[in-house]
Amino acid sequence: MQDSYVPYRRDAAINPWLVRLPILAISGGLLFVMTLVALVLAFQFQYADKVMPGVSSYGVNLGGMTREQAEGALKAAFTYDRNAVFTFRYGDLFWQSSAGELGITFDATATVAEAFAIGHSGSPMSDLGAQASAWLNGRSVAPIIRYDQQATVTRLSHIASELDRPAVNATLDISGTLALSTPSQNGRALDIPGTLARLEEALLRLDTGAEIMLVVNESLPFIRDAEAAAAQINTALASPFTLVTDDQKGGALGPWTASVDQIQALLVLSLVPNADGTQSYAVSVNTEPLRSFFESLAPGLISLPQDGRFHFNEETRQLEMIKDSVNGRELDVDATLQRVAETIFNPANRLVPLAFRYTLPRYSSGVTAIELGITQMVAESTTYYTGSTQSRVQNIIESLERFNGLILAPGEEFSFNSYLGDISMESGFVQGKIIFGGRTVEGVGGGVCQVSTTLFRAALKGGYPITERNSHGYRVGFYELNNTPPGLDAAIFQPTADFKFINDTSYHLLMEASVFPQDQSIQFRFYSTNPGRQVILEGPVIRDIVPAKATIYEANPELRPGQELYIDWSKEGADVTFTRRILDAQGQEIRTDTIYTHYLPWAAVVQVAVGDPRLNQSG
Repeated sequence: MQDSYVPYRRDAAINPWLVRLPILAISGGLLFVMTLVALVLAFQFQYADKVMPGVSSYGVNLGGMTREQAEGALKAAFTYDRNAVFTFRYGDLFWQSSAGELGITFDATATVAEAFAIGHSGSPMSDLGAQASAWLNGRSVAPIIRYDQQATVTRLSHIASELDRPAVNATLDISGTLALSTPSQNGRALDIPGTLARLEEALLRLDTGAEIMLVVNESLPFIRDAEAAAAQINTALASPFTLVTDDQKGGALGPWTASVDQIQALLVLSLVPNADGTQSYAVSVNTEPLRSFFESLAPGLISLPQDGRFHFNEETRQLEMIKDSVNGRELDVDATLQRVAETIFNPANRLVPLAFRYTLPRYSSGVTAIELGITQMVAESTTYYTGSTQSRVQNIIESLERFNGLILAPGEEFSFNSYLGDISMESGFVQGKIIFGGRTVEGVGGGVCQVSTTLFRAALKGGYPITERNSHGYRVGFYELNNTPPGLDAAIFQPTADFKFINDTSYHLLMEASVFPQDQSIQFRFYSTNPGRQVILEGPVIRDIVPAKATIYEANPELRPGQELYIDWSKEGADVTFTRRILDAQGQEIRTDTIYTHYLPWAAVVQVAVGDPRLNQSG
């Protein structure tokens, strides 16, 4: 058997670099590590008492600085406590304080301690990681800022000492006739906790400055206002006020003036509540003390309504107004007192017109003849005043005018004296001859009976019931002129003797009166609607005639011998009777009236000169 043969190969030997290279690598690595350790040790030694590189705070790079250097740098950089200024405001008031004054401080030592602690914890591995991170990425340490709230409270307390004030009531003082007032003042108190909360929001944000609105609690005074009341009082007492009115004829009545002292006595000062719970002064007027004055004044101011006066136009058969109607009135005391209260505080107008309640008249401008039933003349009477004195004529015309245009309602009773009014010189009458005490004497209103007599005769002819008629004591010649028989006169004497009749129809009665100077007569015309009756006047029947008395002579020193002045004329006495028969449309008698008159015998009265022998004859 043959042996195998293995040839010799050179590459089968070990390459020495395979050994050398690992050794070299290991040696290089050890050398690198040793170098790195040496560098780290050198770095650690270099920054053993310094802040690691990459560490900063408040924008200041603190790397490589000692603690002292870092504190100095941070203190130099931190100016917030000096430069940040806060303004506290309330309305127009404001106070300013820096952040430092409000307790803001910067703790540089503590901040540097935190910065220095980075990489200096004492744990090699932890420190190396922190140092490497700071070096490569940077590390910022938040500044440690401290806030002393008590400093802010102290500052706000100082502001409160200037701002706070108590509520002050308004005052009102009356000195003489002048009212003086002082205004109220709201109280206020600084709310320190509320304001502190607003401030701290800005401080925590490290705002470089801000305006902080103070939180203020306001308190209202108990008495809120006195100025308005003082102004009212001064207006009321500035001048008197005057009560005025008129007499409804264009004439003034009064005036009556209230003095300032009287006004002051009417003022009432009181406190009234406001909606917010406070009170204010209020001034009112108590006019009740004036009530008795007005109530005493009222009777003299009463006036009855006056109907309009009318003329019946026989052509148009329409009423024509000849005198306007007048409203009746009486003083309205309550309304007048209200006007006084309103005027007292009116600076522009110090006149107080009296207030009245008015009563409308029955017949004013709008009334028509048709609605009143006035369609025709139903009666007429004419008498004559021939031979009358001027004064007697004047009295006739004066009284006649007071009845012209009157309207009587159905069923209404007419009173001569009521419409005539007062017979006096003040009301337009003059002296004339009147029958008084069995004699014809001088008196106011002589001649008025001519009007009442004429009116009596018209009422007789119209068939109206006569409810009061008084005859003269003796036969008066004026009423028997133009062959008029005696017994148809009507005497009036205020206040005991009146002439009255009733409008007994269903229609209104218009009375028109006229004077005719050319034939010295007066006339009454009655306009209405004839209800269908006829009036027959029978008579006179004259009985028991008594001769006139002997003439009476009186001395008149103003007469010369032979002169005579007749004051009265002699008349026979007699009883005179008329019968008035009223028939309906068919001639049936409705009513019969008797008009009876008893006349006394009358003596003539003649005035003669002193020494006339006839004076002794008259006794």
